[in-house]
Order: sequence, then C-alpha cells, then structure tokens
Amino acid sequence: MKPPTRASTPKPQNELTRRTFIKAGTAAAALGASSWNRVVGANERVGIGVIGFGLVGRIHTRNFKAQPDAQVVAVSEAYRPRMDAAADLVGGRVAQYPDFRKLLEDKNVDAVVIATPDHWHALMTMMACAADKDMYVEKPLTLFVREGRWMVEVARRHKRVVQVGTQQRSGPHYQRARELIRGGRIGKLVSVQVSYFRNVAPGFGNPPDGNPPPDLDYDLWLGPAPQRAYNPNRAIYHFRWFWDYSGGQMTNLGQHSLDVVHWITGVAGANAITSAGGRFFLEDNGEVPDTQDALIEYPGFRAVCQWRECAAGVAATGMGGLEFNGTKGTLVLGRDGFEIFPDKKENPTNIVARIIGGHPVGGPQPVPEGEGVQFWTEPAKDSSGNWKDQYVQHIRNFLDCVKSRREPNSDLQSGHQVATVCHLANLSLRSGRKLRWDPAKDDILGEPEVAAMLLRPYRKPWDAELRALRVA
Repeated sequence: MKPPTRASTPKPQNELTRRTFIKAGTAAAALGASSWNRVVGANERVGIGVIGFGLVGRIHTRNFKAQPDAQVVAVSEAYRPRMDAAADLVGGRVAQYPDFRKLLEDKNVDAVVIATPDHWHALMTMMACAADKDMYVEKPLTLFVREGRWMVEVARRHKRVVQVGTQQRSGPHYQRARELIRGGRIGKLVSVQVSYFRNVAPGFGNPPDGNPPPDLDYDLWLGPAPQRAYNPNRAIYHFRWFWDYSGGQMTNLGQHSLDVVHWITGVAGANAITSAGGRFFLEDNGEVPDTQDALIEYPGFRAVCQWRECAAGVAATGMGGLEFNGTKGTLVLGRDGFEIFPDKKENPTNIVARIIGGHPVGGPQPVPEGEGVQFWTEPAKDSSGNWKDQYVQHIRNFLDCVKSRREPNSDLQSGHQVATVCHLANLSLRSGRKLRWDPAKDDILGEPEVAAMLLRPYRKPWDAELRALRVA
C-alpha cells in the first residue's frame, strides 16, 4: 500500500488480498507496521462505520449500504433515537456505539463516515487517522483555520485516504462544465457569482435553556466545544446557528460552492477577503448572520458570495447557484445542470450609440456591422444533473480509492484551502476588516488580533486528545 496519489478517475490498481499483501515484503515495509489496520483487497468489502445519523448521515448510510463492495458494520450516535434509526436502516447485525471512540477501536471498520455537527469534523478525522481508518468526512471540513493544517499533517503521517464531502467534483455535468471553462469556452474568467437564497423567517424561536433529553449524551455532543447550558436550538439540529459549532451558511454552503470555484480554476487560496452582514431579520436566539456578502479576491479574478436567509429571491439554479462570467459569455452552474449564455459580438462604439440614439457631435460615430447577430462563443445546455447521483458517484470514488490508495476527488489539502477562505470571510465580517492572506505562509497579513482567531482552544478532556496527536 502506498500513500494516496492523485488520479482523475481513481480505479483499483490490483487485487491484493490481506494475505498476499503481507507476503509483499517491500510494500509492507514501505507502509510501516504501525501505519495500517487492514489492507482491503480489490474484491473485498470495505467495512464502514458511520458516526452521526442526521440528515446527511442517513443519506450516506443508505448509499454505502447499496454498494456491492461496502458493508455498514458499525454506527455511532450521541442521541439514542438516531442510533436506533441507523441500526434499523442498516438491518442485520450492526455494532452500535454510543461513544465513537469504541467504533474507532473496532477492527471490522476499515473506513469511517463522519457526518456529525461541524465542530467535531476535524478532531474525529484526526483520531480516525490515528486509528488507521480511512475517512469520508462531511463539509465544512473545519471549525477554525488551524484545524485544517493539523488534519493534513495527521492524515499524511498515517497515510490515510480522506475524501471531503464536496460531492460536486464527482458529478459528471460538473466535470463537463469544468472542461469547458478550462478550455476557454467562455473566454478569460473575469468574476464568479456565488449565491444561496431562501426564506426561513421569522426563525426558529427563543426556547429557554433547560435539561438535555435523557437520550442525548450532551457532554459528548459538545465534545471540544465550550461548555454551554443545553438549549433546543443548539442541539440537535439547529447547531449551525451558533458560532461554537459552525460558521453559518458561509462555511456550510460556502464550502460546497467555493470548492467548485477552486477546483475549476485551480486556485489554492485567496489574496484578500472583505465581508459584511449580520443577523438582521430572524427573530430567534441564533448568532450567525442571516445576511452576508463577501468579496473574495483571487489571483486573476474576483468572486462575490451572497447568502440570504430571509429573502428567497429568484436564483436561477436554486441552492448553490454559480455564475462564471468570462470575456466571451457566462456559464451558469448548479446541481441540476449548466447553461452557457454567449455574449454578443459587437463593435464597442455602437453599443452606447444604440442605447441613447447616437453619440454627441464630435464623438465616435456608429460603425457599419454585418448582417445578423454574432456571438463570441457557442451556447450550450446540460440538464443531466442529479444531486442524489452526485452523492453516489462521490462515495464510489472514495471506495475505489480506499482500495487503490489513490487520492480521491475531494482531497484533504484542497478541502482545507477552501474552508480557509470561508473562515476568513467570517473573520472579516466579525472584525470589520479587510483581510489579506498569504497562502504560502497560511496566515493573515498585518492583523495580529484577527490572526489570533485562526486558532481556538479545545475543551477538556479533548485538548488531551489533540496533544496526543502531536500536531504543530
């Protein structure tokens, strides 16, 4: 087995069983005895352990169960009713662990799906790496910037395959759109518009603090997050409304959309970010913005992100709509497909004259143009997108990489880079400052007070787990 290596379409490279692999002394020596738990052969089933059984955890459990070379062998949930629901969905004999650490000790588990609240993603991933498990970890990858660097370090040390749950990269129509943009179909990229609009007014109420449900291990649910009184809006579902556990829609959906931008353009990070917004309309006890705009300055182009929770708007492609604006036209991309809208090919001296009825005396005069309308590029439309299939394609890519040891479509390093941009947008909003970023140093320039917010402390005893991982 080798460390993950990049492959555009990962496929199993051999059919090694555990026995034949052990006999392959040079390969085993390269990996190291402490760097693997069980080598999964090309024809073997991958034992899957699922941690977290909320909305997305249920989707993943169903999809992994449907794969012929995967078997869900264990589930873990801090909320007992969800644990029972997960076991019912899997059926048969499935190990149930109220504490995820026991799942990580299970030798039948080869790979772990992490579909917990956001504040758990990083630490669980690192602990799973140390337990010699491969990971499919949901986005957003991290709660704060420094976690991403730690995750990359630990995964590389233990030679683990880690797929980030930004499944658009595995969607065939997203891949076709990428080829068109990179091939120059819309010309040179000028800007990208990222949007997500919905209306959840007036919000989710202001329930009082109280005792957690008896079936919820609230202390374990909190994990490394600060100790807080239990509130129904903090756990179990609306955690994304609070800074302790999430970065709001900027990190939730922002990681999805900006990941597509990074993947298509090949950028590693932003040069500068400015963001503004607030919680202006929702009447509940949430903390994160219900309205947020961000201007992200990438090398060579700009991205404008807009999130609204109180005005649905008329976004052309619904959730996670993207507009790539080029010098020849615009490509509008969403989970259902994409469409190219060509720009007209006109003499610039005629455009204003046509609108206002001619130029003033002494100004440029209209220039004769040929018959018919000409365009800079050709139109195109693809309506083949299916969000459910994108999940399936992404886990299929992950399973293939678990066996081949190739790097998956959504690798950990790129996931860290995208999550960093999302976190910087939130830090700009909260500090009221334009932030300049040095991707090479992985640090904010000239704002030491804001740079200190790139790191957060873990609550005891989870800080000890972090120290045990030996991260810098």
